[in-house]
Amino acid sequence: MIDIMKKTIVIGAGASGLFTAIKASEKGNEVLVLEKNEKCGKKIYITGKGRCNLSNNTDSNTFLENVVNNHKFLYGAINNFSPSDTISFFENNGLKLKTERGNRVFPESDKASDVTKTLEKICQKFGVKFLFNTEVEKILTENNAVIGVLIKGGKKIKCDSVVVCTGGLSYPLTGSTGDGYMFAKSVGHTVIDTKPSLVGIELIGDYYKDFQGISLKNVRLSAFNNDKKIFSEQGEMLFTHFGVSGPLILTLSALINRLDLKSLLLSIDFKPALSYETLEKRIIKEFSFNSTKEIKNVMRSLLPKNLIDEVLKRSEIKKDTVCNAITVEKRDKLIKNLKNFTMKVKNLRPIDEAVITSGGVSVKEINPKTMESKIISGLFFAGEVLDVDAFTGGFNLQIAFSTGYTAGENC
Repeated sequence: MIDIMKKTIVIGAGASGLFTAIKASEKGNEVLVLEKNEKCGKKIYITGKGRCNLSNNTDSNTFLENVVNNHKFLYGAINNFSPSDTISFFENNGLKLKTERGNRVFPESDKASDVTKTLEKICQKFGVKFLFNTEVEKILTENNAVIGVLIKGGKKIKCDSVVVCTGGLSYPLTGSTGDGYMFAKSVGHTVIDTKPSLVGIELIGDYYKDFQGISLKNVRLSAFNNDKKIFSEQGEMLFTHFGVSGPLILTLSALINRLDLKSLLLSIDFKPALSYETLEKRIIKEFSFNSTKEIKNVMRSLLPKNLIDEVLKRSEIKKDTVCNAITVEKRDKLIKNLKNFTMKVKNLRPIDEAVITSGGVSVKEINPKTMESKIISGLFFAGEVLDVDAFTGGFNLQIAFSTGYTAGENC
């Protein structure tokens, strides 16, 4: 056990913790990182399906447009350490990067482990000390100021500042078990209720079970909250054993996780490139050309096979009906179901399946220029433990880097 008293203690050796440690040690602090896992960056290893989408190559304003909650709070941090700063930082430290579709930035090697190794190497260069398999039990304060931490086993380590970089509740196997929220509450901070974000959506009913594994491309997904449209985007989605997932669904989940899900209605337009009239002309042509064929077979040119029965059922058309027997009224219903296939939301998938956690330490109690607590001097927060979250595409890791950098600069 290290007995030398460190000036700055960073709790958590994830993306925000490593950045905090680097910046704080670069400016001359003695830094000790306490990590309850056996190594650094456990969550970094699984981000971007093991490839690590570490930032989004865009300007600060566009970046902030992709932040779902409390984007104004992040204005200072993102401008202090921008996506272009992140790219330069890694490349100047020997990690070659590439930008892919949607401005997503990855290591050229496609290995998330290279991101962690680079950060560890820089920490080493600046003399950052680490204690692994070490769990913090309590932040010690006196007269509303940090004086140290208590670690499991009863040992106290004194310091001048503590930076909480413990992550959220998603991926609990990586150590994200909500410790940071407990620390925050114990010293008087408000914690906004945590919700899963960037996660699959469970649907009401069982019709979707027949669709399991169907991947839809170039569809338009819309969402309505009490009949008011709150989301409409074109892209990809996927039917699963519980309901729906895929890029469009993950994005939507970030927008609805704080709403009353009972009032939500989802709608898929299977043919967004075609207006009602154009689709009607196409179907009339198909029906005319295949007039004596059963509709279930003719529909294969319009929909994946497993979706056909449900769409016909909703359109009140028996699947063995021949095309020339379908009335104008039934054809109208069919087109409406192709353009507006509705689904009711039951729930979001559990938080331990979520990419990130929405909610966390209230940013009203944090100085946005420094990441320091407004309640306890010398106490800082960075990364996912804060009530800030964004869409997929490297935005959340960039938030971790920017808030970590800012905390490190000021702790």
